[in-house]
Amino acid sequence: MFAAVFPHSDDFTIFVGGTLLKMIHEGYKGYFIRLTNDEKDSYDLSIGETIYRIEQETRQVAELFGIEKVYDFNYKNHYMDYTQLTEIRHRLITLFRFLKVDTVISFDPWGHYEENPEHYLTGKIVEAACWMAGRQSDLPEHKDMNLLPHFVTEKYYVARGPQLTNRVIDISPVLDIKRKAIALHATPMDNMWKVYLEKHPNGSGRIKTKEAFMEALFITEFSTPLENLQYNEKFHYIGPSEY
Repeated sequence: MFAAVFPHSDDFTIFVGGTLLKMIHEGYKGYFIRLTNDEKDSYDLSIGETIYRIEQETRQVAELFGIEKVYDFNYKNHYMDYTQLTEIRHRLITLFRFLKVDTVISFDPWGHYEENPEHYLTGKIVEAACWMAGRQSDLPEHKDMNLLPHFVTEKYYVARGPQLTNRVIDISPVLDIKRKAIALHATPMDNMWKVYLEKHPNGSGRIKTKEAFMEALFITEFSTPLENLQYNEKFHYIGPSEY
């Protein structure tokens, strides 16, 4: 049982989509927990239209992947801050216990030089929730709801900047599905492409089409070509303790 926990809809596809697909094909059941409502991730759309479109796109991707269910926490996008961390942590503990999550996939709480605060805050919350979900004294009222302590024993952490990498996953067998999933995130992809065009007026950018843009940024640049392993996703992996 895995839970992919990310602040934004497209995070789980861009950063770990190939790995999630392989896990599901190998027999995992998976859940996606989205922490924000993604209201800032569109170009010239209203907040309400943005939220609605991305919610629909997220479910389309989850269905394509075979995700069991999407849990939307719906915190205000770009306003997820330190005042909410305890509340989010408690909600995650509740779901980790209820779903009996064995493996979590999220941002690395020790990743460096991340400019998006929702990325590094998510990593910190997830790491704390994984540990506290297995402790008897944290949220003891859960026992009366038959939600018993449950440790998350495996963690796949990813970072946009430099990170410790000790596990590399070959995503070549599922690459075409990942490409299709990225395209389904139409609203944030359109936003990023139009911002790119603004930064490179009059066709000055090296990338000329939206399709080439998505391929370059979210497939090619996310993979570090290794011997016989051109397309991959890299992780800071933490496995079960020996004790």
